[in-house]
Order: sequence, then C-alpha cells, then structure tokens
Amino acid sequence: MLWFLVALAVVVGALVLWSAYVSRGVERWVPMDGRHVEVPGARIHYVETGPADAPAIVMIHGIMSQLRVFTYALAGRLAADRRVIVMDRPGWGYSTLTGSRLDIPGQADAVAAAIRALELEKPLLVGHSMGGAVSLALALRHPDAVRGLGLIAPYTQPIDVPPAPLAGLQVPALLRPLIAWTIAVPLSMRTGKAKTAAVFAPDPVPGDFAIRAGGALAIRPRSFQMGCYEIEMGPAAMQAQAPRYGEIAVPVSILYGRQDALLDPELHGGRTAGAVRNGNVEYLDGGHMLPVTHVDATEAWLRRL
Repeated sequence: MLWFLVALAVVVGALVLWSAYVSRGVERWVPMDGRHVEVPGARIHYVETGPADAPAIVMIHGIMSQLRVFTYALAGRLAADRRVIVMDRPGWGYSTLTGSRLDIPGQADAVAAAIRALELEKPLLVGHSMGGAVSLALALRHPDAVRGLGLIAPYTQPIDVPPAPLAGLQVPALLRPLIAWTIAVPLSMRTGKAKTAAVFAPDPVPGDFAIRAGGALAIRPRSFQMGCYEIEMGPAAMQAQAPRYGEIAVPVSILYGRQDALLDPELHGGRTAGAVRNGNVEYLDGGHMLPVTHVDATEAWLRRL
C-alpha cells in the first residue's frame, strides 16, 4: 500500500508539472494583447481599437473562448470607423478574478462596471454564445448602460443537457481542481481538435484558430474549471432570466447560423427575439462560430444595427 501511494503521488505530481508546463507554453503562444481595468470582483483584460471619438462597440465572447475570437478578423474591420473594445469575460483569457467566480448576473455587473470605468457612452454590446447570456443580463440589470444588443449565436434559454462538445465539463465542484491539474490538459490535447470541429460544424476550423483566435488558451486548467462552473450555473441562471426578457427596452438583434450544431437557432434565437419588446432575428447558412467563419456577413449585419 505504501508503494502504491508513493507511485500515485509521483504520477499526480508529474501530471501537475506537465499541466503547468503546457499552460505556460500556451500563454507564450497566445500572450496578453491589451490592458486591464479594475472592477469589483475582477480585473478585466481588454483591447481597444478604432477612433476614440467614434460610436463605441463592446464585444464579449462565449464559453471556452476569449477576446481573440473577435480580433481574429471582425473587430479590425469595425474599427475602421468605430471605437471597438473587446473584453475577456471575468475568469477567461487574461481577465482575472479578485474574489469568487461570477455567475451570469455577476459577469454582467462586471462588464457594466468596465463600461463605466472606460467612460463609454451607451455602446452597442455584442455578445457571442455565453456572451449573449451575459449581454441580456446586463440589459436587464443596467438598462441605461448600452444603446442596444447584437447577439451572435447567443445562449438565451434554459436547456437541460449541455451541448455534446461541452458534456465533459459536467464535473462535481470538489473534483474540478484535481482533474484540471492532472488529466484535463492531456485529454484536451488529445480530443481538442475533434471537439473544436464539432463546435464549428458544419463550417471548417481555420488552421490558425488555436493561436490567432486564442483557441489554445482553452486547454489551461483555469479554463477547464471556469467552463465547469459555467456549465453548472447556466441552467439556473437562464431559468431566472428568460421569463424577464419582456422587460428589456433596448433593441435586441440576433444573428444565428441555420446549421448551428451547438445551440438550437429557433429556441435561442427566434423565441428570444419574440420575447423582447424590440427584437429581431436573422439567419444565415453556417454554424456556431460566425465571427470567425462568416466575417463578411457578420460585419454587414452589425453595421445594419
């Protein structure tokens, strides 16, 4: 038994060291791009481009993602004549938490605080996937902070079962740190390409997605733990939030790919657009990662807003 415990400790220690080594390597490949702004509960990492006196657009990403999903191609185009601020949501990318992990309402409060700290005057808030849920929460909790919402493939309604590519994030809270620092990194390296392809389907994954769009940061232990947390807290947050969409006064525009393999376009797009006072939804042929795979159509849609 003693030798077994020693051997187990050696294996666990080796996995922890390997996970730390890979995490540092990923951060060298995908370094921090911008600056931080201090808000209650978090330090928000953001990148700002475009004319400082132009109308502002704030963009927030989805689960297992970070701000480079927008800077990959979309943000630079909009920055030709708009002030564009892309943010890592609290706990993702290079945004750090100064307290406990923030649920969807808490993240909405943090983004609203960042908007105030950066002195942005009623920006258009653009949210992709889980960022759409946070955007809707912000419109409910801080109705005067933004002039409208542009939601790209947003998560907006309660669902009982997480999408298949994210099912591996259903891990009990007590086990998350151990798994994150032992087997999560090697498993992500082994299965990451297949899961990423499933998220993008039917669109292809760009060859430079891991670095240029920051996809590689998703294999870090902290990303695994944050992903587990969001998968766990999401359904209850949506149960509380979805019945209140009729209270949102600002315009809400939704863009969805008809072939989205991660979220149901009609449930999360059509139903939500019909629930808000001033909502609309547009569909195009494509999957879930429209800011990366359908840049022309996404830019044209945003400019119409």
